[in-house]
Formats: sequence, structure tokens, C-alpha cells
Amino acid sequence: MNESSKNLHRDWVDPDDAPDLSTPEWQAVFDKVPVRRGRPPLDEPKVSTTIRLDADVLAAYRAEGPGWQTRINEVLRKALQG
Repeated sequence: MNESSKNLHRDWVDPDDAPDLSTPEWQAVFDKVPVRRGRPPLDEPKVSTTIRLDADVLAAYRAEGPGWQTRINEVLRKALQG
């Protein structure tokens, strides 16, 4: 037996190991928890629409990178406020 194999403890159990989650007790816990998938609903969700813009206007906003639709929305909101 070499020096490194003497230090191996094959019967050692890590006390931090996760419990067996397939037991009936854990399954009962999981069954009680509501499943919520996806993002939480917004109070005022955005509306999908189609708008026709001049090609150069659209190109300029897209050239600024991601978030161009949000930036257009901000400009339109400011125009509404006066």
C-alpha cells in the first residue's frame, strides 16, 4: 500500500451531503409548494405593436446598441409630457 492510499477512508460520509429528496416526506413537502415559472407579472406590461419609422431613424437607434426600443419609448414618453 502506498502512502496516499493509506489516507483514503472509503466509509467516511460527508455530514454536509444533501438528504434523499425522493423520500415520501420530502415529496409531500414539494407537493405543497406552488410552482411559479417565468417572470412575475408586471402591473403595466408593455404592449406589442407595429410602428413604421424612417429607415435612417431606426438605423441610428439600432446603431446605439441593445435597448434601442427602450430608448425610442423614452423619447416618445418625453414628447407626450411636453
